[in-house]
Amino acid sequence: MTCDVAVLGTGKMGEALLGGLLRSGWPASGLRATSRRKEHAAALEARHGVPVVDNQEAASWADVLVLAVKPQDMGALLAEIAPALTPATLLVSVAAGLTTGFFEERLPAGTPVVRAMPNTAVLVDEGMTVLSGGAHASPYHVDRAGAIFRSVGHTLVVPESQQDAATALSGSGPAYFYFLVEAMTDAGVLLGLPRDKAHELVVRSAVGGAVMLRDTAEHPVRLREAVTSPAGTTVSAMRELERHGVRAALMAAIEAARDRSRELSASS
Repeated sequence: MTCDVAVLGTGKMGEALLGGLLRSGWPASGLRATSRRKEHAAALEARHGVPVVDNQEAASWADVLVLAVKPQDMGALLAEIAPALTPATLLVSVAAGLTTGFFEERLPAGTPVVRAMPNTAVLVDEGMTVLSGGAHASPYHVDRAGAIFRSVGHTLVVPESQQDAATALSGSGPAYFYFLVEAMTDAGVLLGLPRDKAHELVVRSAVGGAVMLRDTAEHPVRLREAVTSPAGTTVSAMRELERHGVRAALMAAIEAARDRSRELSASS
């Protein structure tokens, strides 16, 4: 589903999307980017071979605009590009906490908007992006947006009412994983392993476990039970995790992230 795409805002997320589209075979001639800093714009063109233009030129040229600026800068950007939009232009936002209604109130009536929440794994083409269509976005628009994010991983479509929960679970999800890796690596050091070896053991175990979850389609309880021998080392560890309330703490943490996402949406 190739079309003309402009990425407005080329920080880490915006540039990751641009690079992913190129790696997936999207022609550079069908891409544009914007940047507020001239030196960054020049470096971006040199790295990717994609023209860097101003926001209004990008808005009038593209079929799809991916808005990847900071949430606090979005209002000014929309005021700048609104006069250049056509009724056929699709807007895709990756700004955390901004609802599709935020955009629809500031754009010409009927403008289709899709809200997207990718996570940082887009940087290695293993991202998970959650998509929700606004009031004027058809399934075709959502799929068109999804084609962009499938260039850097996977997508899932949910009602916008579930975006805050998805943000807490997936958008913030890599941070929980890194926290666990950090804690397990520290435990390995405590037990006498060199840090580099402890880190490798933990990362390899995590990658292998994730692949098993993906490829076997087994429930995680079944996979965990397969590792847990009667009166063995794993069941002793599981007992301590339950005694310290790790499961409850993790659920509470994700609920807190959901609540914060709701607060950000309400204040936009």
